[in-house]
Amino acid sequence: MDIANSRWLWLSTLPVVSVVLFQAAIFLRRAWADGKEMGLSDEQLKTGFKTGVISAIGPAVAVLVGMLALIATVGGPVAWMRLTVIGSVAFELPAAELGVSQFGYSLGDGDISETAYATAVWSMTLGGTGWLLVSALGTPHMEKARQKLGNGKEKLIPIISSAAMLGAFAYFLTGEVAAGTPETGSVAVGGLVMLVLLRIADKRDIQWLREWALGTAMIVGLLVGVVLQVTVGSWW
Repeated sequence: MDIANSRWLWLSTLPVVSVVLFQAAIFLRRAWADGKEMGLSDEQLKTGFKTGVISAIGPAVAVLVGMLALIATVGGPVAWMRLTVIGSVAFELPAAELGVSQFGYSLGDGDISETAYATAVWSMTLGGTGWLLVSALGTPHMEKARQKLGNGKEKLIPIISSAAMLGAFAYFLTGEVAAGTPETGSVAVGGLVMLVLLRIADKRDIQWLREWALGTAMIVGLLVGVVLQVTVGSWW
């Protein structure tokens, strides 16, 4: 852990995190400029920005909690770097465990060697490279694919985009629903809270409630999952 939290490791991860922050700044500037070209007002752009920030609170809290677990196993610098780039504790922890297990260790052991630790870091880094390559090489062609699926019919494009987003969410949720009672309860209650809040916001035209709906639903869902885990456990 002295090596895992050393000054040199902090310095080596700083460039990677800086690149991610630089990308975020570029995306924000580009989004603002494109919004202007589309005819959106400053008020609409500010509302969209605020909504995005608020909606990111729930996922950010989940990543932060996972980072605490990762810090205890691979140290602060690597945890900071990996979750800045990928943001998936569900991938990083198993990848680190896979690395140290090749030398007969398990995460949490107090006598993990430097070689085993380095192997864990390489496992996390190389294992996540595929996602980055697909994003870098595939993203420029996604708009053409979307247009081709729409077959020249402009009305179909937003429908296809919405269907793809719903499919992605459904793919991730099905694994959670089948995992056990706490996960099922968390998904169900979170979804119901989201529907209720959006219905109230639309009926009474409450803009701030729309902005906080996603974050609130995620937090309520997490709390329900914890309560079910502590009280009844998992029934399957």
